Amino acid sequence: MKRHFDDDLQAFHSNLLKMANMTERSINAALDALHSRDAARAQKAIRGDNRIDTMELIIEEQGIDLLALHQPMASDLRMITTGLKINSELERIADLGVNICQRVIEIVEQPILKPLIDIPLLAEQAKSMVRQAIDSFVNKDEELAKKVILMDNEADRLKKVIQSDLLNDYIVKDGSTAPRAVPLILVARDLERICDHATYIAEDVIFMIDATVVKHHRDRLLTKAVEQND
Repeated sequence: MKRHFDDDLQAFHSNLLKMANMTERSINAALDALHSRDAARAQKAIRGDNRIDTMELIIEEQGIDLLALHQPMASDLRMITTGLKINSELERIADLGVNICQRVIEIVEQPILKPLIDIPLLAEQAKSMVRQAIDSFVNKDEELAKKVILMDNEADRLKKVIQSDLLNDYIVKDGSTAPRAVPLILVARDLERICDHATYIAEDVIFMIDATVVKHHRDRLLTKAVEQND
């Protein structure tokens, strides 16, 4: 039974790594489509989402079977329950990439509203946070997971700057700009939500490693980071 459990756990972990890789490639494709304003790339990325949905269901079934058939304890139990949560977060990240691709298809036929500065910055922030959250899981790197969590405040700030700029400087002053501004506001919202889900993965990784719950207590991490820099 122990060997069967180890084999099943390894298969579960391997599929999680595949899911992480597929999600990261999906997000990169969506952001490339956004940067190049390429509808064909966006449509290709959307079509690829079915594979991610299928993998999510496979991993979910594997995790439930591990819990039901083997009743694992301690670190194995944390790894499986955390893996199930990360699996769900990865699927949501991929869905947000699809949302961004749909916005790209909307805006490519319209003249660009303004030079994009903060949206590319937020896109890079999202890409970096997803990459590092996945790395923290693969390498069981608690310090890297904490770094991801601390990056989320900058993502929130950038989203607010983008939304304020588009709303106050464009839509309020000239309502005719709304069809071009609103999709960009939605892109900013989806990028910030990707950062949120990367943060949730990082929180889950910390729990998986040492059973410490940091959800709702990010301020403690920020305080420690400030103290270390003093």
